Amino acid sequence: MSCGHSPDTANTREETAMHDHRRLGRELDLFDTDPLIGAGLPYWLPDGATVRHALEEYIRAAERRAGYRHVYSPVLGKRELYEISGHWSHYSDDMFPPMDLGGEQVVLRPSLCPHHAVIFRSRAHSYRDLPLRMAELGAMYRSELSGVLGGLTRVRAIQLNDAHIFCTLDQVAEEARAALGMIADAYRALGITAARHRLSLPGPGGKYVAAPEMWRRSVALLTRVLDDSGLAYEAVEGEAAFYGPKIDVQVVDPAGRESTLSTVQVDFHQPERFDLNYMGADGAKHRPVMIHRSIIGSVERAVAHLIEEHGGAFPAWLAPVQLVALPISANELPTARALVARCADLGLRAEIAEPERGTLGARIREARLVPYQAVIGAKEAVNDHIALRLRDGRRLDPQPAGDILTRIRALVAAHDTALWDHDGGAA
Repeated sequence: MSCGHSPDTANTREETAMHDHRRLGRELDLFDTDPLIGAGLPYWLPDGATVRHALEEYIRAAERRAGYRHVYSPVLGKRELYEISGHWSHYSDDMFPPMDLGGEQVVLRPSLCPHHAVIFRSRAHSYRDLPLRMAELGAMYRSELSGVLGGLTRVRAIQLNDAHIFCTLDQVAEEARAALGMIADAYRALGITAARHRLSLPGPGGKYVAAPEMWRRSVALLTRVLDDSGLAYEAVEGEAAFYGPKIDVQVVDPAGRESTLSTVQVDFHQPERFDLNYMGADGAKHRPVMIHRSIIGSVERAVAHLIEEHGGAFPAWLAPVQLVALPISANELPTARALVARCADLGLRAEIAEPERGTLGARIREARLVPYQAVIGAKEAVNDHIALRLRDGRRLDPQPAGDILTRIRALVAAHDTALWDHDGGAA
């Protein structure tokens, strides 16, 4: 009897290990950690910071197109803020201890929603202002236990793509559907797939706000949104936020572990707690509904999933280096430098792999994760042409450098996952 693993199992485990973002992220110089900084507090290296910046710029632009306005809010708040929101009574086990400051206690925030509720409350609003869509890429902090920390997926300092929509009751369904549409668009641009949609419901115990009618209304709204959208989903008890139910978009890593990446939530609780209101068409004050939504979740978890999904071969618009110039000899170095400068002017990220770094073949292998590899020989240098190699192995006939860069720029600007036109060159 064999006591070893079957070849298929061994291969699967080897492939899973190869795509583990904790290993790949360090090998590709995307992020790292240091005991002096602390567990669950990774730092971003230049290439990782480039990926993160591209991701953040994508989501900010998508939110602007969808009518969101961006704000900044402090990472600290008085303990009283979280007592009002309900975090202190329902979520304090996951919060860092309060700090004494001038006779007051301040806390590192575990979420952004209380700050956004206060920002909404700071100005008078009419029904004509609604829906008011408020977004922020903001830091929040969770007091995670050391045993569950790992890579970018479980961290103590989180950069969250968060937004809160303050709207009337009859606007909730449309706004939630629009958020699901933004999530679907983002997943297409990122080249990732949702494993399933989950309707996260409250479970037994004191974790949840005790307001049965509130829960009934909010669950009914999200159920309607899911049913009308035609998305298959599963209702799961015990996964709701303490203040309301959620639509969670689940993803699966190469090891088969499932996690939540994106979410849409309906909240009647915090508008009541913060006494939020708007002036209705009837001249009376009305309570808005608060929709919480996150398109890509935390930047850390999103990048971890992207590393594992693509094995470091990111879509071109996300790649740390989008084009590498490969002069065949030192004679073509001036042309390569000029090409990299043209890329910079077009907003493309490009570098030179100089001949002294090895043979052309060795340099191509070294740049295997770079989407576009521009080979420049003597003939190309004279004619201002590029012999382009694509990361997927296709080679294009030499073409004018300007035409090549224009096409690459268009694909990057469109957040296209395709490297080139489907008929653009032989494999």
